[in-house]
Amino acid sequence: MKLCYHENKNPYIGDNNTLCDCMRLFGSSGIRGLANQDISAELALNLGEIVGTLHRSVVIGNDPRTSSLLLIHALTAGLLSTGCEVFNAGLVTTPTLAYAARHFNCGIMITASHNPPEYNGIKFFNPDGAGFNIEQMKEIENMVAEKQVNRVKWVSIKNSFPYENAVEEHMQRILEYKDEIKLKIVVDCGCGTASTITPYLFRQLGCDIITLNCQPDGFFPGRRSEPSIENLSSLMKAVISSDADLGIAHDGDADRMVAVDEKGNYVGGDSLLALFAKNEVKKSVVVPVNTSMAIEKVVGDAEVIRCKVGDVFVSEMIKKHNADFGGEPSGTWIFPAQSLCPDGIFAAVRLAELVQKVPLSNQISALPKYPRKKGTISCPNNKKSETLALVKNRLSDLNPKALATEDGIRAQFESSWILIRASGTEPKIRITAEAEEKDETELLYGKVYEMVKECVSP
Repeated sequence: MKLCYHENKNPYIGDNNTLCDCMRLFGSSGIRGLANQDISAELALNLGEIVGTLHRSVVIGNDPRTSSLLLIHALTAGLLSTGCEVFNAGLVTTPTLAYAARHFNCGIMITASHNPPEYNGIKFFNPDGAGFNIEQMKEIENMVAEKQVNRVKWVSIKNSFPYENAVEEHMQRILEYKDEIKLKIVVDCGCGTASTITPYLFRQLGCDIITLNCQPDGFFPGRRSEPSIENLSSLMKAVISSDADLGIAHDGDADRMVAVDEKGNYVGGDSLLALFAKNEVKKSVVVPVNTSMAIEKVVGDAEVIRCKVGDVFVSEMIKKHNADFGGEPSGTWIFPAQSLCPDGIFAAVRLAELVQKVPLSNQISALPKYPRKKGTISCPNNKKSETLALVKNRLSDLNPKALATEDGIRAQFESSWILIRASGTEPKIRITAEAEEKDETELLYGKVYEMVKECVSP
């Protein structure tokens, strides 16, 4: 049994041998929060002690955020205190660090990915590049709660070493089976760690490269770290003004990649997911529950496996089902032949290969597209579970073909679907509807919106 404390400080003993929600550390992509507050040096030290207790050799890396070195030093101290050997890859992308992990028991990346500069986080990777799975996350959370660490005597403390080959090894892995690419490409690294690899890799492949925001800077002064359409106006203009064939944009740690076509149009999310799936999938593909039904259209008879939102869950299901490819509309792409970590660098090169054959705008225009509507309803955090249970019962009135509950509730109909899902960060219920026709989308969304509203305030 586990002892933990709710926010009201009343002790609670868990009857099912699990921690209550107030002790949860991990989200859908590692541990993340405000730097020097939620993600403190003390937390990094504790996690270092725990991972070092479990593993004998660890490679670590970081993004350029102002708080990253603080956390790296604390993490290193925790790891060393347990007799673990530590290898520091320095300023690297998350997929670079995950690829380096194959030489060690595990890898740890200090990054908050696409979040604003005041945030930071910690991601954990297995030697195959996959993020720590649910059981590994629970083990760490339980050990944090119980303070299970194994500090060694002074004679058993190991050293910390620089690991200087991580970027070169990652580049060489990609170059192994990639032919020359003759394109003009504008690369926007968002002042993140992609600056250490993406421009150099494309030049080695034979591309004419123009760079934007390719100086690492933890304040992300060029644009916000998330590569959304709102943050990429400079890239879209640069592609047009330079008459480039393609624009590539990364987030802070380069596990994400989105694109701009040769006409300056933003291409992200479901479009790139469908395009990659069309070219990569023969047997099966893994996507989260919020993915467009266009995926079923483009892969034909191949199996579409849906999972919880989060790249950790995508990679876990790829591994379980030996799938050909997996990705998320957020811009994370997993090519298992390369790594089980989302690799925005490899994805950028793979996209450039496709664009060298056919302009990106032509490829995107050929993909199926369906009208979608999204919205939210305010819901207190302590009422989310109860509300979703009520919604699930009410949805049967709409006679769905299938009802999935891996992550929220996804109701599938003949030519439409709707997802009702609790926000993991805000007191809200999120609703997403998609159908073949706009009127059908509006009708389905309207019915379920009112249904959820009634269930929030019965």
